[in-house]
Amino acid sequence: MGRSPMNGLVIGGAVLVLLGLVGFAIPIFTTQETKNVARIGDLKLQTTESTSHVVPPLLSGGALVLGVILMGAGFYRKR
Repeated sequence: MGRSPMNGLVIGGAVLVLLGLVGFAIPIFTTQETKNVARIGDLKLQTTESTSHVVPPLLSGGALVLGVILMGAGFYRKR
């Protein structure tokens, strides 16, 4: 039993649906980056920068719709 391309469509569609739902559930997330400012011998001065990122609702909705279409195409081709 080999893998068929239809399974790839269904799996890819499911991943896109999941990403779309996560984008709607958590539209804003923050990342942190630590940078070395100065170093004198064993002493290090560091700073942490926080950056907020926004996932546009249109992007989340597009991923959700495309995922549903891909899953439907995978199930339709399976018949």
